[in-house]
Amino acid sequence: MPLDQPDELTGAQNMTFLQHAEELRWHILRALIAIAVGMVGMFVVLDWLLHDVILAPLRPEFPMHALLCRLNAEFCFEGLPVSLQATSPTEQFSKAILIGVAGGFILAFPYLIFELWRFVRPALKPEEARLSRRAIGAVSGLFLAGVCFAYFVILPVTFRFLAQFQLDPSIQNIWRIGDVVGLVVQFCIAGGLLFELPVLVYVLSRLGIVRPRLMRRYRRHALVLALVVSGILTPSPDALSQLLLALPLVVLYEVSIALSARVERARLAQQAAHEAEFGS
Repeated sequence: MPLDQPDELTGAQNMTFLQHAEELRWHILRALIAIAVGMVGMFVVLDWLLHDVILAPLRPEFPMHALLCRLNAEFCFEGLPVSLQATSPTEQFSKAILIGVAGGFILAFPYLIFELWRFVRPALKPEEARLSRRAIGAVSGLFLAGVCFAYFVILPVTFRFLAQFQLDPSIQNIWRIGDVVGLVVQFCIAGGLLFELPVLVYVLSRLGIVRPRLMRRYRRHALVLALVVSGILTPSPDALSQLLLALPLVVLYEVSIALSARVERARLAQQAAHEAEFGS
């Protein structure tokens, strides 16, 4: 540990409320600058983002569609029966802004977590600060994994079902480009946050709010909830698409149980050591 860190921690602990507020303001400002830089990068490649990222799940050569086609010939298609349009003068421009903001947020997310860690670090003990620093990579990795899972798995299955569903053959699917962009952004951000479940459980376990015994007791309920959530997010009638979403949710829940159990074992070991030291 650096020699000057105790002085830094002591100075941070002696800060007034207004000084803490000022420090928080600078952390937020740097985070916003990072998002703005990411937005600029997104606008530089905006054409590529729209054509090869946002609209890619609508095409038959998208990896998920190609995989389903290999598994079952009935899932093959030449192209989704969908036309796109903008219905207001500002729709395309406003959705370009949304793409930039969402892309900048996803790109800058690891730095945002780093700024959050820098703000709370002075309040942590040295061991807690060391462990929490390691968690920055885990939090960022889980978020990006959730974004990728939502984009490569959930979105193409959802688009496929919605495009092929018809109340009547005479009705054409003409989608607003704003709705397509909004759905992509919504699913990707939601997927990233959903994959933070192990981190949330770990924090709640450290606070003593969640116990592994409780999570094991409600394992069956969690399985049913995962199936319900997958059924809502992927309204396709085939069971394959629902299992593709439900399986990662179940895995995340089991990982969360393991993390909670690890925290509880460490807490019990610490209590036993404390009782052995002061009880004798």
